[in-house]
Amino acid sequence: MIDKDKLRLTVEKAIEGTDIFLVDLKVSPDNNIVVEIDSKNGLDIDTCADLTRKIEAEFDRDAEDYELEVGSAGLTSPFKVKAQYEKNLGNDVEVVSRDGRKFDGKLVNVTDNDFTVEVLKKIKEPGQKRPVMTAVPETLTFDQAKTVKYLIKFK
Repeated sequence: MIDKDKLRLTVEKAIEGTDIFLVDLKVSPDNNIVVEIDSKNGLDIDTCADLTRKIEAEFDRDAEDYELEVGSAGLTSPFKVKAQYEKNLGNDVEVVSRDGRKFDGKLVNVTDNDFTVEVLKKIKEPGQKRPVMTAVPETLTFDQAKTVKYLIKFK
């Protein structure tokens, strides 16, 4: 079976010094390898192909047969690593919390432990006749979020 730690080191070495970051790495018992990467500036097929060649140079298919898939994190896939949150600062996101709440808002802050989303809510201010839409910050730890993903809006 392919050594997952050696594979991770190979990928990290290959993307070192670039704005590319590792999102996920899976190795199944029958040596199906899936490497998911992302970048602050987006990825193209040539970047994925280059990483594929670098991995294949380190892992001899004659010694151990494997299937390799290198791709970018999907636009609608949930965030898995902090770098994806940082990449999407200022963008609209959809959050589903572990306690069942679902809300949309703008991702405005990311720390080592949590993230903050500004959610528009109707709030009636004292002395006002009608509620007004107000941006209210919602802060969750990464563990409190079941899924967070980029929100695609159609106009």
